[in-house]
Order: sequence, then structure tokens, then C-alpha cells
Amino acid sequence: MKILFAGTPDFAVLPLKNIIENGFNVVGVVTQADKPQGRKGVLTAPPVKVFAREKGIPVFQPAKIKDEINTLKSFGADIMITCAYGQILTQGVLDCFPKGVWNIHAGLLPAYRGASPIQSCIISGETETGVSIMQTELGLDCGDILCVEKTEISPDETYGQLSDRLSIIGADLIVKALKLLETGDYTLVKQAETGVNVVRKIGKEQGKIDFTKTAREIVDLVRGMNPAPVAYTQVNDLKINVYLAEKAVLTDEEKAAWTQAVCGEVLSDKVKRGLIVKCGDGAVKLLQVQAAGGKIMSGNDFLNGRKAQKGQVFVC
Repeated sequence: MKILFAGTPDFAVLPLKNIIENGFNVVGVVTQADKPQGRKGVLTAPPVKVFAREKGIPVFQPAKIKDEINTLKSFGADIMITCAYGQILTQGVLDCFPKGVWNIHAGLLPAYRGASPIQSCIISGETETGVSIMQTELGLDCGDILCVEKTEISPDETYGQLSDRLSIIGADLIVKALKLLETGDYTLVKQAETGVNVVRKIGKEQGKIDFTKTAREIVDLVRGMNPAPVAYTQVNDLKINVYLAEKAVLTDEEKAAWTQAVCGEVLSDKVKRGLIVKCGDGAVKLLQVQAAGGKIMSGNDFLNGRKAQKGQVFVC
């Protein structure tokens, strides 16, 4: 069985690696175009391209995959595996592969269809997620499911950490799926018609912290935005990125200050206590922050540097 693999970011590298190491014949890799990165805009190849080149696998980077049907057919692949590729596939693309197109989706379906299943499930406070291998159809992540592997989400797990774990799970699961597809010994499961939810790409603007919300909601937002595009707030016209936070347990003195404070207000100036901010149902401790143009530091160091003081208010 000849496989054409389509993927772009780090998340897709391990599944590709595992497919190759388990003896499957990958005849080519399709990935997005090289893009400028960093402040200097250095043209950088996608991680999947870098890995494929190391393995001597042909790489194809179409601007629009729907316009490259003849090139896709030229690979002679029986099947296409997609993993965070980043382009919508048309029926013409799907028809290129006799054994179909199958997607490694980093979420449970149909609750987390769309572009941001990992981030969205963390921000929503979910305690469980998983990887789904599904047959690709024209609709968005609506195809029949071949197999699923579920996993619990730790209360302090960030988007980056969970993404790394799901990449490992996806790498193992796609090998299992390919073996099933080779033998034909499998049964597809249709997605439920209820509980359908489409999650869009997470943008920077969605990272703004609203301190009128509960501590749990704020902590989950911070987790879901770490390492990018990062949750943020503002104090004294200074933008502050927040990488880690936790629900704060208040002292009696802080509880007294809380009753008079507004949401977003710093409740203590004691450096050892850390950067504690009032929220809707209590307070959050900002554990790891970064002032615009500065380095990432602990909330304690942020207070120690007098970048925030008791009584100052972070803008909601």
C-alpha cells in the first residue's frame, strides 16, 4: 500500500515518523509552503518538510492542493493520510486515492470538529480528549470514524504539553489504523448527529483575560493559550503576557482586601505571596508573566521589580 502523507507542523512529524518506522511505504509528503518566521522574517520550512527531506522522501508544497490533481495522481498512492495539513480538500483530491483519505484528528468527535480541538477543549474546561482517525469527506471533520484513543487532561496541562502527548497517541493510532485498512478487517462508526460543535482557529484577541470570570475559567484560558498565542492582560498601558496561573488561596488579610477590590485588582504587595489578582469568584495567582519586550519571569519577580503593586488593576 503506497501512502501519500499530508501534514505541516511539529504535531504531524511523529505520526509520519512512526508510519515509516513500521515499514509502510510513504511515496511522498505534501505540506504547506515555507513561511517567514521571527522578527527578521527568515523563510523557514515546515517541520514535516524538514523531516521528510532527512528521510529522502519527495516533498510537494502546492499553493492550492485542489489545483494539483495531476501531480497528486503522479505519486501513485493508494491512500492519503492527513495530519494538521492546513488546506481544505476537494472531491477531486479525495478521488485521487482508491483507499480513501484518512485524517488524524486531535480531538473527540463530533464535539470538537474544526481547527482548534486541543486548545478549545482546554479552554472549555474539559477533563478528557483524544485522537480520532476518520475518513475524510467534503464536510468539516464529519466523516466516519475508524478508531479512537481517549486520554485524560491534567488540571494544569497546557496546550503545548497536551499537543505533545496527543502527537504520540496519534502516531501509535495511525499505525493501528493502517494495519486495519490493509487487511480490510474494520467497521466504521458514524458520528453522532447530536453534540456537534465546530471550533475555529484561536486568535490573539481571544487570549485577553477577563478577571470577572471564575478562577477556573481564567486558569483554563491561560493553559489553552500556552505557548501560543498566549493569554494577556494590561496594567498601566503595559501589555502583560500570562503563561501560567493557578487558583489562589487567600490569607485573611487578602480576603479583607478582596471585599473592597474590583476584579483585576492586585490584592497583595508581599513578594513571597506572588502576584495575586481578584477575579469573579476569588483570586488567581499569575505564576509566569512577561511584560511587553521583556523576558518571561515569575509573578514574584514581577512584583519585586515594581511592575505591579497592591491596588493596581489589570484591565479586563
